[in-house]
Amino acid sequence: MNSLDETKVIIFGVGGVGSWCAEGLVRSGIGHLTIVDSDRVCITNINRQMMATSKTIGMVKVEALKERLQEINPDLEITTIQAIYSQETASLFDLDSYDYVIDAIDSLKDKAALILHATRSKCKFFSSMGAALKCDPLKIEVEEFWKVRGCPLARALRQRFKKRKEFPKKKFQCVFSEEVLRNKGHDSSCGTERCVCPKTEKAPGDPSLANHEWCSSKAQINGSLMHITAIFGLTLAGLIINDINKK
Repeated sequence: MNSLDETKVIIFGVGGVGSWCAEGLVRSGIGHLTIVDSDRVCITNINRQMMATSKTIGMVKVEALKERLQEINPDLEITTIQAIYSQETASLFDLDSYDYVIDAIDSLKDKAALILHATRSKCKFFSSMGAALKCDPLKIEVEEFWKVRGCPLARALRQRFKKRKEFPKKKFQCVFSEEVLRNKGHDSSCGTERCVCPKTEKAPGDPSLANHEWCSSKAQINGSLMHITAIFGLTLAGLIINDINKK
C-alpha cells in the first residue's frame, strides 16, 4: 500500500477509457495522479464516461473527475490539466517525473506523438487502442504494440510510424480488441441538439478552448459501449497495479 501511495501516474485523455482507469487506480491506492483532457462533459458522454451525469454536463472533464476521485480518497494528490496533448504541447509535460504514463487519447496524430514521447522517457508506458465499435468483452486482450491484431487504430499508427520513419524507442503493452462492428453512427455530428461541445462563449475552464470541439474534426462518430470502455480502462489500471506488485 505504501508503494501504491507513492506512485505517480499521468493519464492523457479521461473519456470512456481514461476515466475508468483513473477510478481503478485511485480505488486501488495510487496516491499521485495527473489527468489531462481539454474537453467538457457532454450529454453524449453519459453512456460511457465515469464522471458524466446529468449534473456534470458542461463541466470541464478533468475538474468533474477530480471531484469524484477526491470523494473516494480525500488525501489523493491530484493535478488537473485542461489541455490538448499534441506534438506542439509535448514539451509542457515532463514524463520523466512520472512512474507510469497512460495513453487514452482518441486523435491519431496526437496519440502517435504521445507514443513517441513516452517511449523515449524513463516512465513505464501503457496504451489503449480503439474501444469504439466493440461489443464482446471476451475479445479484449493485452499485447505488445507490434503484436496487436485486427485493430484499425493500431494498424493506422504502425503505418504512420513506417511512413514517417519514426518509431517508438521501446516496447509497450496495449489493451485492444480485434472485434470491429459496422459503424451505424453519424458522419460528422453526434446527432443531438443538447450537445454542449459546439462553440459556447461562456464555457467553463480555459477560455482558449471554449471554441474547440472534437466532433467536427472527426471523419466519423463511432458508437461506444460502457462495458467495453470500462474494461479497457480498468485493464490499464490493472497493468499498473500488477507491475507495482511485481516490483
